[in-house]
Amino acid sequence: MNGRHGRGGSGGRLAVALAAVGALTAGVGVWAALTEEKDGDRCRPDARLVAPCGAWWGAYVPYDEDGSLTRPVYDLEKKIGRRLDLVYNYHDMSGSEADGRLLTPDEVELGRDRLLMLAWESTVWTEKHHANWTEKQLGWKNIASGRYDASVIDPQARRIKEYGKTVFFSFDQEADFRIPEGAGTPEEYVAAYRHLHDRFRELGVTNVVWVWTVSGWLGNAATMKALYPGDAYVDWIGMDQYNYYLCHKSPHWLDFEKSQRPSYDWLRANVSADKPVMLAEFATAPDPERPERQRDWYAKIPEVAPTLPEAKAYVHWNRAVPGPGCDLTVDSGPGLDGYREAGLDPYFRQPLPEGRLRRAGPGSRTPPS
Repeated sequence: MNGRHGRGGSGGRLAVALAAVGALTAGVGVWAALTEEKDGDRCRPDARLVAPCGAWWGAYVPYDEDGSLTRPVYDLEKKIGRRLDLVYNYHDMSGSEADGRLLTPDEVELGRDRLLMLAWESTVWTEKHHANWTEKQLGWKNIASGRYDASVIDPQARRIKEYGKTVFFSFDQEADFRIPEGAGTPEEYVAAYRHLHDRFRELGVTNVVWVWTVSGWLGNAATMKALYPGDAYVDWIGMDQYNYYLCHKSPHWLDFEKSQRPSYDWLRANVSADKPVMLAEFATAPDPERPERQRDWYAKIPEVAPTLPEAKAYVHWNRAVPGPGCDLTVDSGPGLDGYREAGLDPYFRQPLPEGRLRRAGPGSRTPPS
């Protein structure tokens, strides 16, 4: 998001614990363990990191005031009673230790038992961690020309290669909203995206799953279609849709389904019906008159998710954005209650790829051996 959105987007389940005694308890326990092992094999993700039996549960969590990413992630996980499957983080092309270095020490630590989503912007941020949302555009035509290969792209590509584990990777997410900011034309974006993709391939960076991410706002439908680099260059399609309600002067309350389904359906029908979809950013603004609405918005997600079968990752935007009524976080209150309930649903409890620790229980952060 990075402050770009100016327009709006298009019952939770209770876990029941059963107890028994004696031989029945032992028998049920053995059966459950065998079933879990069998389902775990069946549900293991493929090479594109698609979990066939459900979807990943992730979040973008901003750095804290001391520049730590791990602490706020761990704090959110403690509040929601589980480990995130996926941590989404943003970088610019400054080359700085704070923001321009892909796979920081904090990201590497989090990636030990979580998936990582790296979003790389062709900008240089004015403030550390994009604090005030201002930046300098490098320009898509300059990326496409190779101007920044030696100084920016190649060193970071080699860092990803050295990391070894497969990561999700997005170049200039919400490209449709970057055009008015001077990034370039759709044709220049396609050329820049393809150049970056091909450059990674030339450098032997094979541990990247490419996520093409647009806003999903259907007012930009023609632009989004023109920005698509082609199936050969894309593994996942990402979209960033919200229920803004009073934020950004959006007058209508949209429940989770109404905020997501129109864009999901349009992308499947008009861009690609074959690619998995990532809800790369989603959230709801609160209703100050009816705070329970925020809880219910999140609690409904497990009911809606199976009806969006190709949406294979749900990544919450857990950061306030500029403007009144625009606190999109779930750090406390009814929003946290609903988000926690949704994230504990079995649909979002998928086995991680081999090489990353499987969950040891809600909120577990046991380091890998």
